[in-house]
Amino acid sequence: MRYLPKSPADREAILKTIGVRSIDDLFSSIPPEYRLNRDLKVPRQMTESEIVDWFRERSRENGDGYATFLGAGAYYHYRPVIIDSLISRGEFLTAYTPYQAEISQGTLQSIFEFQTMICELTGMEVANASMYDGSTAAAEAAMMACRVTGRNAVAIARSVHPEYREVLTTYAHHQGMPLAAIPFTNNARLDLDQLEKSITADTACVLIQSPNFFGTIEDVAAIAEIAHKHGALLVVSIAEAVSLGIVEPPRQADIIAMEAQSFGVPLGFGGPYCGVIATREQYVRQMPGRLVGQTTDRNGKRGFVLTLATREQHIRREKATSNICTNQALVALMVNIFMTIYGKAGLRELAAHNLAKATYAAQQFGKHAKVLFPGAPRFNEFVVQTAEDPRAINDRLLEHRSVGGLPLKKFYPELGSAALWCCTEMTTRAAMDTAVGVVAENQRSIKPAREEASVQEVTR
Repeated sequence: MRYLPKSPADREAILKTIGVRSIDDLFSSIPPEYRLNRDLKVPRQMTESEIVDWFRERSRENGDGYATFLGAGAYYHYRPVIIDSLISRGEFLTAYTPYQAEISQGTLQSIFEFQTMICELTGMEVANASMYDGSTAAAEAAMMACRVTGRNAVAIARSVHPEYREVLTTYAHHQGMPLAAIPFTNNARLDLDQLEKSITADTACVLIQSPNFFGTIEDVAAIAEIAHKHGALLVVSIAEAVSLGIVEPPRQADIIAMEAQSFGVPLGFGGPYCGVIATREQYVRQMPGRLVGQTTDRNGKRGFVLTLATREQHIRREKATSNICTNQALVALMVNIFMTIYGKAGLRELAAHNLAKATYAAQQFGKHAKVLFPGAPRFNEFVVQTAEDPRAINDRLLEHRSVGGLPLKKFYPELGSAALWCCTEMTTRAAMDTAVGVVAENQRSIKPAREEASVQEVTR
């Protein structure tokens, strides 16, 4: 009865109420050949203790404790234990949308602090906390640019995360929003000449990612100059938030769309993650999501309120900027706690640690395989091209309890047998050396490229 709430007596009462004598009568409109006239072939029911044991056994099959070199928009960083302790408090865990300010001061204050730190981090003037993830934030930022400029087309770099581009394509299909894909050069940066040729009088914005999908830092200033010269806005997507600890924030951007998962949000199969849009104050009324503001009550005490809420549940539907946004306050709180714990100096040190590990790994891989885009400034990801199929390399790596890089052929066929590798502070030197050894086993036909460190180009 715990899992099957309707007893035979309940079912009889339901059938009587709707006016049929039996379940067979209820489904009489379905031809007999399509009806199942036997019991389902399922295992016998288990007791609660057996179910718990079964799931524990399955969890051991998940390979806990494996080293991972996967990045590509979802990053394995250390999560301070205090995060789960604080977000598990009832005041936060059970809170939803803070409609009533008088009973939601804790949630509103945490969102306000989140917005403040995101602005300090990105160099923008206002930020929200209500996007699902980085992909939807990028798409919403593009639509926001269309509202601001009154134009309807978007120029998007091919070096933006392929799945972010797929999400934008879905949005654009029903928005009547033409998309122009801008190629990247042999150093993985946006092709500025092609960008200049692709921008038209209808282009609302140029959407780039930095660090881009290949881990390379884009020349944001040069791209912003071209976009603004043609009356378009610049939208910068940031998938790896930790990079902002050491990479100069894209202050030349008009809108920043960020995925904050790296700041204390655990890896998950599809979320929820923490999408952010940050922008200039002049564009605030076209920003989707919610904005928490600070005020004082009639007794002069500081308080927090929802200052701006542009979702259709708050305002007239035709004036809403988006209905694909939600209250991500609990996930944003994880990010908030993470940023508070690390602080400015800690975040810079964390980013430097990531950069140093990726630089070392790329140098070691470069002795046995071809590291693409050598010399390009990058953060904690890099592309390695091998003579062997990356999937075969990854299969062997699993035997060493390591998850290899992401094969790129699906997204970029022209790169052949290349894979995107990522190193964070959680990647040990032993794991890197093991991965290099596995890659070296069958590398004969590709000539290694000299790997040049470019730390000074990346850092502030």
